[in-house]
Amino acid sequence: MTDTSKLFDDALNLLQQLINTPSFSREESATAEIINSFLTQHGVKTHRKMNNIWAYNLHFDAAKPTILLNSHHDTVKPNSGYTRDPFEAKIEDGKLYGLGSNDAGGSLVSLISAFLYFYEREDLKYNLCLATTAEEEISGSNGLELIIPDLGPLDFGIVGEPTQMQLAIAERGLMVLDCTAHGRAGHAAREEGVNAIYKAMKDIEWFRTYRFPKESELFGPIKMSVTIINAGSQHNVVPASCTFTVDVRVTDAYRNEEVLEMIKEHVDCEVKARSIRLKPSSIDKNHPIVQSGIALGRGTYGSPTTSDQSLLDISSVKVGPGDSARSHTADEFIYVDEIREGIGLYIKMLEGIV
Repeated sequence: MTDTSKLFDDALNLLQQLINTPSFSREESATAEIINSFLTQHGVKTHRKMNNIWAYNLHFDAAKPTILLNSHHDTVKPNSGYTRDPFEAKIEDGKLYGLGSNDAGGSLVSLISAFLYFYEREDLKYNLCLATTAEEEISGSNGLELIIPDLGPLDFGIVGEPTQMQLAIAERGLMVLDCTAHGRAGHAAREEGVNAIYKAMKDIEWFRTYRFPKESELFGPIKMSVTIINAGSQHNVVPASCTFTVDVRVTDAYRNEEVLEMIKEHVDCEVKARSIRLKPSSIDKNHPIVQSGIALGRGTYGSPTTSDQSLLDISSVKVGPGDSARSHTADEFIYVDEIREGIGLYIKMLEGIV
């Protein structure tokens, strides 16, 4: 399909259907069906696993490299500040209101449109793999991560999130650490026991002040924040243990595994990572897709927020219509013209390389 005005009309209609249909994380079955039906009606053969839908261009050639086009169709739950029905897709003053309109509905339908634009082309240098996925908002294991083994070899990816169509060429990773300082219980009135709080204080001060040797060109130093602490049961007992939680925002200068090992080498407390799967990601500024975007006047930056990029082991750029500042806010909206622009820019970026 090469008629971009028809692509836009269809995308806007699809987004309105998605907004009208609740799709909280782990509850996206209905929106998965809407997307599946939309693609099928446009002649696309689809694949489905749980609430994830994916498809390939018509003339897929296994000898060619493949570009992943990914965005998500799950949403957070609406907050208490909403003054509108979050599930009513209403257009007023050029704004399309509704839960998920900005994060990441606009990016999702724009990527789908770009996929359809190239779907029947026989002269592509790359294959295209469109993956519309679930559970992004909760970093769930039954979203993109579930289907990556099914997608086949991928060369690089475009992840659709609201970035005002600027190019996020790096993204911080995330590790949450549960730490336990061990002491020995004793009576507070006598010189008994080993106070676990005092032991924890030494390590907490290390987390507060340590700077890792390598720093990211885009993000600067890794950021570590102690966010929760618990110890003690009563005033006259020296606590035998003190637990605290550390939020670690890893940059593209390190892998999560490296950071975790370095932390364990420096502190005395027991350190357990809840997960190391939310990896930092980056793409070379000289990569053809980034250069294609720059040629269209797009800027580059490092994104402080986490997305499904963190689950990919390939280079990827995060880019999409809408504004990250509107995500998860009351009365969420996206400008209709942002969707039109998003479709056009996705197509032009890909035309620059395919």
